[in-house]
Amino acid sequence: MVFPAEMNSSSHDWFAPLSALLGAGKISTTAEILAANSGDKWSASHPPDVVVFAESTADVSAVLKFANERKIPVTTRGAGYGYVGGCVPVHGGIVLSTVRMDKILGMHPEDGVAIVQPGVITKTLQEAAHAVGWDYPPDPASRKDCSIGGNIATNAGGPRCLKYGVTRSYVLGLEVVLASGEILRTGGRLHKNKTGFDLVGLFTGSEGMLGVVTEATLRLIPRPASRAMLAAIFPEFEMAAAAVQAILNAGHLPSALEITDTFTLAAARKKLGADVFPPGNAHLIVEIDGRPAATHSEIGELHQLLTTLGANFIERAPDEASCERIWKLRREFSFSLRDTGLTKLNEDIVVPRSKLVELVTFARKLEKETGIPIACFGHAGDGNIHTNLMVKNYGDPDVRARADAALDQLFTWILDNDGAITGEHGVGMAKKRWIHEALGEVSFKAHRELKNALDPHGILNPGKFLD
Repeated sequence: MVFPAEMNSSSHDWFAPLSALLGAGKISTTAEILAANSGDKWSASHPPDVVVFAESTADVSAVLKFANERKIPVTTRGAGYGYVGGCVPVHGGIVLSTVRMDKILGMHPEDGVAIVQPGVITKTLQEAAHAVGWDYPPDPASRKDCSIGGNIATNAGGPRCLKYGVTRSYVLGLEVVLASGEILRTGGRLHKNKTGFDLVGLFTGSEGMLGVVTEATLRLIPRPASRAMLAAIFPEFEMAAAAVQAILNAGHLPSALEITDTFTLAAARKKLGADVFPPGNAHLIVEIDGRPAATHSEIGELHQLLTTLGANFIERAPDEASCERIWKLRREFSFSLRDTGLTKLNEDIVVPRSKLVELVTFARKLEKETGIPIACFGHAGDGNIHTNLMVKNYGDPDVRARADAALDQLFTWILDNDGAITGEHGVGMAKKRWIHEALGEVSFKAHRELKNALDPHGILNPGKFLD
């Protein structure tokens, strides 16, 4: 693999031939555009030398062939809503933007598939599926802003993963442009296909380091006819966590099970009003969907179960409008934490579901030892709890060093307890320093060998966790 110092990103003698290749309307070197494409929602940023706005697979292929021959780094960018610095052009070069590749190429409920370009916004696809009576279940919290290409790059998740799975569960086929500019197609419109290796799985979650997705064939499912929810307040987090397991043990499979701790609830009460959530130290959302008669019956059973498990308040949402009202409050949790004025280090760690209480207990211990408040909330049904270090004066080098040390302790505990350092955001730059321990040396070596095979000059998204 070529190391970054060997890459040709500092010499600009390739600007003119690149412009001639694509046309001036597809590239930009203006300061405003470079700045807008220098980072994502994480803290790091670095300007590229040029931004290319690809409009077709042919454009992407031409750019990669051009860059590969000249060893110019290429960082692919979707909507820029990542949380780990995954699309930061660490070594400059070309940012390859897919925002103009935003067409839904086909909705085919007869085959249960949609065919889309990578720049399609996730919510736009969901609304198009709903219009034909079908559904695309993956629902990251940023679904109104994030793109399908970014979802595939990170194998994005969301609250409904418990029942419906992550993005990978819905990717049936891909068109991918390799570093050489060659165009690879794998999978397709079939829901069962065991022909060759699982290359769809290889590229899904590869964070832009193995190829550039230019088209995706995605699985649709019939849209559930109804949904209903319960929002419960418990006196203590341990009781809410026990309720998660009790719900599943009773034979229920909710579409979402979301848990929230004391710190997050306090922030939400401060932002939204003290009377929005009744007194209590933990919040639990249970969502179910299906046929109307089934959801009506099941929501009654769950209400009774939560009462016996010690909930001191239960709100019942029997229809779409009331469910959306509860989700709107849930989506405010992250904004409420930001409104505290503290820097939110959002870690999307995962633990075995049985260790939810142990995780929060450890977080409270870490909080006491470091003086850094920690807010825990998220997807209790699959153990993917967003563990947010809330840091004051994060710009101070000493404070940052203390926060980094606290993160080291958190990730060490996670890995020692059979967890994962990321469930949906990816590794990017933010989690780079823990990747060797998370993967193990043999697995890390296999990752590097795959990277070298598909991108021998190392031009695709350099500076991330494989460097």
